[in-house]
Amino acid sequence: MTEPLSDPRAIALFLDMLASERGAAKNTLLAYGRDLEGASADLSGRLAGARDADMERLFAGWGELSPASLSRKRSALRRFFAFLVAEGIRPDNPALVIAGVKAGRPLPKTLSMEEVDRLFAALDADLAERPGPQAVRLKALIELLYGSGLRATELVALPRNAIRPPQPFAIVRGKGDKERMVPLSPAALRAVEAQLQLVPKESRYLFPSGKAYLSRVRLYQLVKALAARAGISPERISPHVLRHAFATHMLENGADLRALQTLLGHADISTTERYTHVDGARLVATVKSLHPLGDE
Repeated sequence: MTEPLSDPRAIALFLDMLASERGAAKNTLLAYGRDLEGASADLSGRLAGARDADMERLFAGWGELSPASLSRKRSALRRFFAFLVAEGIRPDNPALVIAGVKAGRPLPKTLSMEEVDRLFAALDADLAERPGPQAVRLKALIELLYGSGLRATELVALPRNAIRPPQPFAIVRGKGDKERMVPLSPAALRAVEAQLQLVPKESRYLFPSGKAYLSRVRLYQLVKALAARAGISPERISPHVLRHAFATHMLENGADLRALQTLLGHADISTTERYTHVDGARLVATVKSLHPLGDE
């Protein structure tokens, strides 16, 4: 098997082919580009060399998507890998394994409180042993992921002025270009204050990188590396898992489902309700303790 191209190069070649040989419309190219870049980020930059199991894992994470979005993503992946096969870059099309599968709504993966404690212990060890801009940035990233439940795309693209200490909240622009106010824990606010001290005032972003902002792929890499240092399997963690942990632990501590919906930026309460299945043990305990017939 030929060594796969880097994902950015492979995606660029595919989109060039669609534009020049197939005459694809601009909106189609933009949509396919977003889908493929998102899939690449979810696979930590290894989309071009993905295996069948990688495709199944990707598909399992698409339970919240509409049928139209699922169909487009399937099409983008199938055509992308068909292009790589036609060019002799790889011999197979792993996207075929998801061609006829219906997406379910899998339960969110999450972490225990003990595992979250280990992550933060590893962060504190990093700051103590290797104090510097990278450790400060990572602390702010993890505090915002777990402390506020931000999506990875929302986090990396946060404008520098989205958080203005001592105001204990962030203004976040999420899906559908909708803005919401996200409260910040005292620990997250302190971490952001430290990060702001390192970011030039003329910077557009809170987490700048080059001429833009930190990439999702790099965020995934940082989170997985931190997990390894904390003794947690990197396969079990991602920025989205930390968002799920935030939601699950909020429910465990008595958060209202509607309030959680607002915090997470979910358009539909049914999406938020998935966390009630993860937190089933607490709900059973609540019924037993509060219902008149709970002890019978």
